[in-house]
Amino acid sequence: MNILFGYPKHPNPLYRQRACFPGVLSVCFLFHVKQRARRTFHVKQINFPEKDFYFPVVCGTINIIDICKEELDVGKIVSVTNQKGGVGKTTTAVSLAYQLAEEGKKTLFVDIDPQANGTSSFGINKRTITRSVYEVLIGSCDIREAIIATPYKNADVLPTNMNLAGAEIEMVSMDNREGLLKAALNKVRHLYDYIIIDCPPSLSLLTLNALTASGSVLIPLQPEYLALEGVSQLVNTIKLVKNRYNPALYIEGVLLTMYDGRMNVTLQVANEIKKYFGSKVYKTAICRNVRLSEAPSHGVPVQVYDRYSKGALAYRELTREFLQRNEDGLS
Repeated sequence: MNILFGYPKHPNPLYRQRACFPGVLSVCFLFHVKQRARRTFHVKQINFPEKDFYFPVVCGTINIIDICKEELDVGKIVSVTNQKGGVGKTTTAVSLAYQLAEEGKKTLFVDIDPQANGTSSFGINKRTITRSVYEVLIGSCDIREAIIATPYKNADVLPTNMNLAGAEIEMVSMDNREGLLKAALNKVRHLYDYIIIDCPPSLSLLTLNALTASGSVLIPLQPEYLALEGVSQLVNTIKLVKNRYNPALYIEGVLLTMYDGRMNVTLQVANEIKKYFGSKVYKTAICRNVRLSEAPSHGVPVQVYDRYSKGALAYRELTREFLQRNEDGLS
């Protein structure tokens, strides 16, 4: 007989499919396990992050399914990426990470952009840090030694500095170069509910590391025609990583940033984005707001700089939508 395995209502086709495993002639039944969405179950080579997870239990000797129990309670890793610069990528990563922490979720912000703007946005001086993601990737220090606790409850940062700009040259000759970040994050993943990665504005080896380590990708997208040009390339890159390195990778959502509903071009491009990505587009859009531009210069997230500004309120609403999708199993 065969044992059917899958979650037919999941929006991701990978999880909808039913994988067949050769069974044994024994009584088989489905066991329902209620788990939080951030948890990941490993079955053979397929990852199934689920809220309501079903798996078969065979009476007698279980020799079909190998579930790694040590990874049942691990944080969800989300990469915030777009190879086009100036779309609010770092602002989104910082604001989402901070708001998740404020909502009571233990959160790690990982900055792998050599510009280190995300590090500065948490008030960390990138010129004085001696241990960063660079040292972690090349293996000169342990990730637990590089993580910095912020003044904000539940929020930690794995910082970076300009040294990371030359890391790719050193990484090229290293074994498993596309999985270096994943190996490092696996050491601390169980300590967090969410890990948010701020990627560089390019499709580089650093971005490849982030995508290989992540469960999903959040794409900030400015509703302008020039911003649309690179979307197909980014989607193709995600598919490539999915096929070669990370079969569980999927698009978490698409966020419209710098939104101005008074402009016809914004409305037209936004409609095109919604046609292409469908329900993946968040209902919350981030409008242009001067406080979003001012907050990084003060070394704080926008919610700290002016918690009642339009930008802060928008990211608060986005975070709640993000959490609701994960709790409902829609991401």
